[in-house]
Amino acid sequence: MILSDRKILEEIEKENILIEPFKPECLGSNSYDVHLAKYIATYKNRILDARKHNEIDMQIIPEDGMTLYPDMLYLGVTEEYTETHAHVPFLEGKSSVGRLGIDIHATAGKGDVGFCNTWTLEISVRQPVRIYPGMPIGQLIYFVVDGTVKNPYNKKKNAKYNQRSLKPVESMMWKNKW
Repeated sequence: MILSDRKILEEIEKENILIEPFKPECLGSNSYDVHLAKYIATYKNRILDARKHNEIDMQIIPEDGMTLYPDMLYLGVTEEYTETHAHVPFLEGKSSVGRLGIDIHATAGKGDVGFCNTWTLEISVRQPVRIYPGMPIGQLIYFVVDGTVKNPYNKKKNAKYNQRSLKPVESMMWKNKW
């Protein structure tokens, strides 16, 4: 079950959901619109290695925009910091963004109960497209959890993306034991 706008507001009031900054005009009937922050990153190396720490180059998106190109992975980040303590948050691209050929995540659209951070976006484009800081980029929807959670993300000792960040965070796959 997906939370409605009224239920999202109730959960914010109960402090089960936090969105900073919260703007009432960004609340949809069953979602909340999030925006692209000014930071964007690309990997330094063209070939990535899942067992190694792949470093990134950080850039600031100029106010007059930046053109993204196909065949490149960009790491963006939301302006909004969120906390979700009793629901499963999902981040999806806005249809207007998708109609520009922009995908905002490759596989990581779901957060866990206890996720507390900005959202790193795995951006790819179908053709060259200009983006801007502050543009609407996605929408959060919240799913009800059936049962109580034993191990929320923000309490896990091995959580790799728990440190609050205003900038995109590169893959931490290399920290996994496998």
